[in-house]
Amino acid sequence: MSIVAKKHNAGNEAAIWKFGSECWFPETMPRIMGIVNVTPDSFSDGGRYLGTAAAVAHGQQLAADGAAVLDIGGESTRPGATPVSEEEELRRVIPVITALASSVQIPLSIDTMKARVAREALQAGATIVNDVSGLLADPMMESVCAESDCGVIVMHMKGMPQTMQFDPHYDDVVAEVRSFFESRLRDLTAAGIAAERIMFDPGIGFGKTAGHNLQLLSHVAELRAGLRPLLIGHSRKKFLKKLLGREVDERSSGTLGVALALAAQGVELIRVHDVASLQDALVAWRAVMTGKIEVTE
Repeated sequence: MSIVAKKHNAGNEAAIWKFGSECWFPETMPRIMGIVNVTPDSFSDGGRYLGTAAAVAHGQQLAADGAAVLDIGGESTRPGATPVSEEEELRRVIPVITALASSVQIPLSIDTMKARVAREALQAGATIVNDVSGLLADPMMESVCAESDCGVIVMHMKGMPQTMQFDPHYDDVVAEVRSFFESRLRDLTAAGIAAERIMFDPGIGFGKTAGHNLQLLSHVAELRAGLRPLLIGHSRKKFLKKLLGREVDERSSGTLGVALALAAQGVELIRVHDVASLQDALVAWRAVMTGKIEVTE
């Protein structure tokens, strides 16, 4: 059996992700989440898409390039980032979500730790809440998600963005992240969020050293709690500098290399800045693994 067929088993009922009107079955390659940072200070593209028109145009282009979902965020969570107010975050993201909801045919995700921002984003047209705190930073986030039929992406983060990279330590990073996922799955389902709506993210670069990141990226199968699907967001991150000696604007090739390794391990969703190049790489990877050309002119 090929890696593709073995890892992406379309009959695996437990890996189905349901949210809103969507029902995502496992496919023969990962889906892609395109990043829309409506921020002045994100580590890679801060300020490039801060204006509503620029962010909307960028989101539309990512959708055309092959993104299966767009992740819109109005607060940088890079190491050392300064928090922003609810009002400022709402000012940045709600017009973008409203415009994209009426102009693209793919789901929208709100990248936030704030319950009010999540609620208003869902009202504006988002159908996924992507919370880097694992729904722990705001005590109202669980109830906002429970009251909705949205998808919920639960990330592991050691500390908060302002402190998370101050000498993070784990006895066994893979086991500890898996234990966190298991605990959150129990708590969130008890709070009324159906397991089928939950996806987990190990939080590459969020309170981890380069060594921790590599351990997580190479042991994906061991991270599955309740056989829930996984999102990995490694695009252009600093551990690639440790691996390659490249600055942030030179890490696209490294990002693609890691993504193909993740595809071979059956990761369901990969979050990146460069959607078009990853889409091409994944299609070529799938063709080689299956021996089939599925896209023709």
